[in-house]
Amino acid sequence: MTEHMHDTPSAHPDADAPQPAAGATHWSALEKPQRPAPLPVPQDGPDEPHEEDVLAQDMKAKLAQLDPLTLRPRTSSVVLGVVFGVVFLAIAAAVYWLGVRTVAGQTFEDLAIVNYASTMPSWLSFGHLQSPIIIGVALAFGAVAFAVAALRRRWWLVGQLVAYSAVCFAAARLLKPYLPRPFLVYVESSANNSAPSGHTMLAAAAGLVLLCAVPHAWRAACAVLSTLCTIAVGVSVVFDQWHRPSDVVMAMFIAGGLMMLMLACTRASGMDRPGDRVSSPSIQLVATALITLGLCAIAYGVYVIWQVQPGLVSSAGWAASGSCAATTALVFGCAALVNGMVLMMRQLTAAPLTKLGLIGAPPAPPKAK
Repeated sequence: MTEHMHDTPSAHPDADAPQPAAGATHWSALEKPQRPAPLPVPQDGPDEPHEEDVLAQDMKAKLAQLDPLTLRPRTSSVVLGVVFGVVFLAIAAAVYWLGVRTVAGQTFEDLAIVNYASTMPSWLSFGHLQSPIIIGVALAFGAVAFAVAALRRRWWLVGQLVAYSAVCFAAARLLKPYLPRPFLVYVESSANNSAPSGHTMLAAAAGLVLLCAVPHAWRAACAVLSTLCTIAVGVSVVFDQWHRPSDVVMAMFIAGGLMMLMLACTRASGMDRPGDRVSSPSIQLVATALITLGLCAIAYGVYVIWQVQPGLVSSAGWAASGSCAATTALVFGCAALVNGMVLMMRQLTAAPLTKLGLIGAPPAPPKAK
């Protein structure tokens, strides 16, 4: 009997080894060791989102479920924005009515615009600002604002600022030709309507756009800068007899009212990132100071108007100095009030402190061992 000798197969069979004889025992295919086939590596197609983007979206969705304030302001802040916006626009309409459609208002404005340059200090002309300078500074503010918002990837905010700028431009262009100015009393200035002031609205809107576009660390400084620029333009256009006082005040409140309504529509990337939200002492101090000084200046201006009101009926010369002083106080006060209120509302809508804390849950104190 012929013996068939079988060698033990090695762990790694060689492909070049000789094949067994015909009568040799054959190994089953299931018993042969085989290398596992490599798994296909998933690749992101042109239409498939990147894994990091998917994770970021998933994280945002989970944060929104835990606390919706990560993606929208508080309801109370939205309501305040709408209320303040409507109030500001109503004040603008009231200023137009009192200054244009009443005898005392037309007399007050005529005394102010005719006597302002000869009554008030020359530095209030602010160098007799020319239209190209005002437009150039406003465009520079706008360019910086949009660049900062884009670099911060606040795309919803960019859309808000574009819509706000377009509405302000349309308001300045469309209101002036259609608002009537009835002939109620003889005036030395032009009898044509000049409300609202386009230059003042441009300066106020550009400053507010910059204020809302920058991070929280720069908002207080930009609010002060916006206030000073708005005051300079508002006073200079009255000094050079381009516009009446009601034109300037009306333009400020229209710009502020439209900005309040825009802030009420803040969502998602129009807000600060949850990790960047902090309470800012500088914003609290500057906003409080601007609002307080603005209300005090407006109250003083209204008081002076009340004092000279008997002289407005007869266009008395002694009422001219009071009209000019009241105009200065109202321009300063309205610019400060509008910027202070917008600064406050921007912080409320952009950085609500969430239940999750600034970045996550607040750290727990260490346990005693």
